[in-house]
Amino acid sequence: MTASPHDGSSDSQAAGADTSLHVVPDPAPNPHATAEQVEAARSDTKLAQVLYHDWEAETYDDKWSISYDERCIDYARGRFDQAVGSSPDAQDALPYGRALELGCGTGFFLLNLMQAGIAEKGSVTDLSPGMVKVALRNAGHLNLDVDGRVADAETIPYEDNTFDLVVGHAVLHHIPDVEQSLREVLRVLKPGGRFVFAGEPTTVGNFYARWLGRATWETTTRITKLPFLASWRKPQEELDESSRAAALEAVVDLHTFDPSDLENIATSAGAVDVQARTEEFAAALLGWPVRTFEAAVPAEKLGWNWARFAFGGWKTLSWVDEKVLTHVVPRGFFYNVMITGVKSS
Repeated sequence: MTASPHDGSSDSQAAGADTSLHVVPDPAPNPHATAEQVEAARSDTKLAQVLYHDWEAETYDDKWSISYDERCIDYARGRFDQAVGSSPDAQDALPYGRALELGCGTGFFLLNLMQAGIAEKGSVTDLSPGMVKVALRNAGHLNLDVDGRVADAETIPYEDNTFDLVVGHAVLHHIPDVEQSLREVLRVLKPGGRFVFAGEPTTVGNFYARWLGRATWETTTRITKLPFLASWRKPQEELDESSRAAALEAVVDLHTFDPSDLENIATSAGAVDVQARTEEFAAALLGWPVRTFEAAVPAEKLGWNWARFAFGGWKTLSWVDEKVLTHVVPRGFFYNVMITGVKSS
């Protein structure tokens, strides 16, 4: 990820970043990994993280239907509110002065939280140069006050007591040493500062989501071989590239979490007021086949009616999860777990 979407050099000073540390220019993205690099990445998880996420960076928002409008602003704010629950300290602190997103991807979580009024200034970090480049480009389009760095989540390149809030979405399961990363999060937080991580896979949820995804991919790619469905089949080279990306995905997804175990990890790292909550059970049973199907067929085949069905169905089932199933289904059976905690003051 480049610190600047324009020239590959660090924009930290211009964007108001912490300049007390020496900032090395970020490496350039590598969006087209060779077969040899992919093979080497099988035994080097951090190389795999960079290759896979550089590969995905330019198409990631489309793949996961990410946007920076009301739909995703409401979603991001909803995850924050659900994670912190009714904690008066979290709501009274709004807006946080400066927030950091760890493993930012394209900036989905932090940029939408900033638009929702959660934070005023932001910093994005990711191990992937491609993702930082896209996140900063997205921030620029939205006129948000954001700087960025390529960074390892286990050694965050900011001074102690820098941030009021640290957030992340679907990042902890990529980090080899989650507890060490949370220790770093607490180090860079100001006393009394809060972290919120959402979108992490539970152990049970990951099992059924993977199964549904594989079954949907196999069924779709086989059926579209039929002559009368040929127009629904992506070119074979695109399918092959998706399969290569999926091979790396199996390397970069390192953990699944039991909610109680994740609470224990955060507490062991030194956090206080730790709380894990889960979401998406029925919604995940629909969401994973839908997302996999979308990845397997040409985008032009899926119009407004499909988008309305996919989003409407997910929203309805999320309501069922929140209002009904969360009271009767054990929290470990839901797909997503979110965790929040505070740095002791």
